[in-house]
Amino acid sequence: MGAWPGPFEAEDDELVSFPDPTGASGACPDRRFPRSVYKVGAEPDPRYSLANERTFLAWLQTSIGLIAAGVALEALAAPVQPGLRLAASILLIVAGVIVPTQAWWGWVRTERAMRLGNPLPAPRLAAPLAIVIITAGILVLIGTLVGR
Repeated sequence: MGAWPGPFEAEDDELVSFPDPTGASGACPDRRFPRSVYKVGAEPDPRYSLANERTFLAWLQTSIGLIAAGVALEALAAPVQPGLRLAASILLIVAGVIVPTQAWWGWVRTERAMRLGNPLPAPRLAAPLAIVIITAGILVLIGTLVGR
């Protein structure tokens, strides 16, 4: 078995066949989106594709959390110096709006790499996102100490 097991391998390495869903004897057209991903390489093991999709969804959850934190910080009027509270809120909301870009391109790059048998790419926005979150946290901390 290679680095990426075939999509329909059984426990004893026998290939499992599935009937054509269209009932036709020929291959059915691939209408999945985006075509730039699905038209290249070989179909990876579904478990890896589903794990990639879960990672995509986790990035979207992160985005929602960042936006919610930014809105809550300002809307609940936390006892933080107003200028620093606003700056932290804006940082969190902007990060939350940008994160779906990482989610989409990360999913595309990873899916293509799996289909082509290439090494998996590293997320491009993970470090900048960490810096933004740390900065927002420091702003809130300073704002809390100054606001007393």
